[in-house]
Amino acid sequence: MKQILPVEELARDERFEKMKIEELIFDPRNAVARQQPRRGGFTPENPDAPDAARSLMHGIFVGEIQALEVAGRTCWDFPTGKGADEAPFELKLDMARQAWDEARHVEISVKLSEHMGSEIGEFAEQTLLYEAGCNTDPVLRLCGVNRALEGLAIDVFNTMREFGDQTTDPVLYFCEDWMLADEVTHVKMGSDWLRRITANDPDRQKTALEFQRAVDKLFSFGGFRGESEENPVHLARKFRSLAGFNEEEIQDLVDASAEAYAEAQAMQAAAQNA
Repeated sequence: MKQILPVEELARDERFEKMKIEELIFDPRNAVARQQPRRGGFTPENPDAPDAARSLMHGIFVGEIQALEVAGRTCWDFPTGKGADEAPFELKLDMARQAWDEARHVEISVKLSEHMGSEIGEFAEQTLLYEAGCNTDPVLRLCGVNRALEGLAIDVFNTMREFGDQTTDPVLYFCEDWMLADEVTHVKMGSDWLRRITANDPDRQKTALEFQRAVDKLFSFGGFRGESEENPVHLARKFRSLAGFNEEEIQDLVDASAEAYAEAQAMQAAAQNA
């Protein structure tokens, strides 16, 4: 079996269509798609919210598939050990447990998508989560996936859970609440292992956190997540704290989202004036 399997070789059937994240963020033709969920956010009063929620749910579904693939591959891609290019056996046990969680999340997401009136393949699959999980340094992989992207899942699941509560949809609320609890555990594992592995290597920790910030900023989707009214997905501070983020790290996420939003606005203005 290959180690560090490239994204092009992911197994998908004819229902799936891959899309690069650059096409969503940087292609001016997708400006409307990027802005649609912001028209009132995920609230019952927003007529765009149901379609935006279905699109987001499909994104969650494919993200869970990729998270399952990354967790499983982390058990395989690295030799067992404590060297710079190795993964401790206990870390692999945590990733095996996470792979089981992600498989359950895939099943939940399929049924929840059907409940919301969607189907597999209705929306394109962007593969940045898996690409972040191809890093050859296990610590950077943990930061990119468990702390950045699983951290985003905390924010998304919390927002969707609240949307289920506001729209009196107990199925949506229960499913998101169930998966949210798992995501807090996954992010906490990433936070704990980052600090354990780099306890005596501050340069490696700094590099890993810089990689995480780059992934976080890219996955803000031009300000899709944040703490202002323009952000439909709000940062879940309480759950972030439970997952091992300190206040400084949480504030940095807010700042990164604000930067992404400002850059996206400038890019759209330039495209309109071109």
